[in-house]
Amino acid sequence: MAKTNPKTIARQKRIKRIRKNISGTGECPRLRVFKSAKHIYAQLIDDVAGHTLATASTLENGTKEGKGKLDPANKVGTNLAKKAKKLGIEKVVFDRGGYIYHGRVKSLSEGAREGGLKF
Repeated sequence: MAKTNPKTIARQKRIKRIRKNISGTGECPRLRVFKSAKHIYAQLIDDVAGHTLATASTLENGTKEGKGKLDPANKVGTNLAKKAKKLGIEKVVFDRGGYIYHGRVKSLSEGAREGGLKF
């Protein structure tokens, strides 16, 4: 049923349009965001090797705490930045996943910037 939902189809088109121009490498991976109704997920992806380097989400301990959905998204961004620092990654390419750069997506990216990642 989700395959025929017009919102899902439109988002898939946006993802393809974004991915034509964005690619991540080992030194500068792609920071990919996915959000569901309750949670938000972020990954650092090396597209050349086809591997996920680090992940963070609100399913991890201590990140779901906070008021509303913006505070947990910010914590996910800072946690991902800490994991990236351990791997020696300082610069990333931001992939918003077809979502508008607003709300939880913006909060996650601000948290990653606070953690030390450069976009």
